[in-house]
Amino acid sequence: MEQPIGVIDSGVGGLTVVKEMLKRLPNESIVYIGDEKRCPYGPRSSEEVRQYTMEMATALSNMGIKMLVIACNTATAVALDDVRAQFDFPVIGVIRPGARGAVKVSKMRKIAVLGTEGTIKSRAYEQEIERQSPGTTVYPLACPEFVPLVESGQYRSALASEVVERSLRELDGKEFDAAILGCTHYPLLEHPIRKHLPENVQIISSAIETVVDVEKGLRENNLFRDATVQVEPIFYTTGPLEKFEAIICDWLAMKKADVRQICL
Repeated sequence: MEQPIGVIDSGVGGLTVVKEMLKRLPNESIVYIGDEKRCPYGPRSSEEVRQYTMEMATALSNMGIKMLVIACNTATAVALDDVRAQFDFPVIGVIRPGARGAVKVSKMRKIAVLGTEGTIKSRAYEQEIERQSPGTTVYPLACPEFVPLVESGQYRSALASEVVERSLRELDGKEFDAAILGCTHYPLLEHPIRKHLPENVQIISSAIETVVDVEKGLRENNLFRDATVQVEPIFYTTGPLEKFEAIICDWLAMKKADVRQICL
């Protein structure tokens, strides 16, 4: 099917999902919306997150997408069921795949979850990990400073390392062998996160695991794009174009990106 796959996020975090999609599904067409104007979603109320997620999903539905990826953990935790009930196309969230990846690799059955305030408060990862692996110990940790770092383009800076080190101190003394990057912004901070976690800890990106589910959904619903000519992704933002494009080009190693403004 020629229709694109829609991807939504509170900002640039969902680009980590797009990056994996471009690797694993190079023939697919992608349309992305990042709600930069109202980012971050983590501190917002459930009602706001639900409304904003539905607005983005509706905009992409009107563009004729064949599948939607909610590439935002907070939005997945709050609005996944509502979005699925509203639209006919398959809707993929990021929490179940992230939990599955961690459960798969954790031999100790002790898992840390790094997430936004909204995701951690929802307990969505704890519930999903318990569903998949009853009795597993979960150490949830809200890291509210991470998203602003990424959104401001400072994810490679010395400040990023300082903020990550300070944020992860709460995990000192706790034993675990898997850590979920429970926000799609966080893989852009994976280097400093890796540096400040014990060597034996395996880091799980919910973004990478989510694309496994996207591929499975395309196969099960017979939605693979037939054409082999690649189509460049289209990126929409509710915020400033210049900063958004700079992060896209950096993270996705693109010289130029098709970036457009959208009003929701």
